[in-house]
Amino acid sequence: METVLDDQAALAAREVHRLYQVGQQEVHVLKGVSVEVQNGEILFLCGASGAGKTTLLYTLAGLEEPSQGSVFIRGHSLYGSPKKLQARIRNEMMGYIFQNYHLLPELTALENVLVPAMIAKEDAHDDAVELLRRVGLSHRMDHLPTELSGGEQQRVAIARALVNDPDIIFADEPTGNLDSKAGMGVIELLLGLAREEGKTLAIVTHDPRLAQMGDRTLYLSDGLLAS
Repeated sequence: METVLDDQAALAAREVHRLYQVGQQEVHVLKGVSVEVQNGEILFLCGASGAGKTTLLYTLAGLEEPSQGSVFIRGHSLYGSPKKLQARIRNEMMGYIFQNYHLLPELTALENVLVPAMIAKEDAHDDAVELLRRVGLSHRMDHLPTELSGGEQQRVAIARALVNDPDIIFADEPTGNLDSKAGMGVIELLLGLAREEGKTLAIVTHDPRLAQMGDRTLYLSDGLLAS
């Protein structure tokens, strides 16, 4: 596999472009973005709606292949790897938190947390119980998502993102559907857990107050990183 010079970086992108075909029109969302994220770094991606920040996050996270350019995980090309290896990297090395929680409605909180471990065929029951305790939901682990508040659902999603002990966690507007108080509680919890565990964390947010809580903030404008 292709390697980068700085293989100490947790994550790196080199001249990443992302184009979409919308009818007869070609939309150039990312226009040659290069970035490195170091081990244990908490990075916020900010920018106006349509700037490309979620597309960049998804491309870094292995969820959207770039039209041009490369993404590297610990020096190894992510999209240059076989599809099965890409899937394994996403499951074992990456955790995901989404604005809309993406919990399975028919599963309890505990069962939702266990989903990534089930995919990896790992027995993580005790780890999942402990993670729910750490996010303050030990008394809610047998509840379905419809029986939980938005903030509680996002706490389940945080526990799920951590259950396979990934190196990198990607969060796309994790407070976007929450009120200010619940959102601040979720972001403080996420950052606290990431720092305790030494996780690399990349977060998309539109809220500049939240972005000040990380180690570094990158601003995207019209598909490019602002200088």
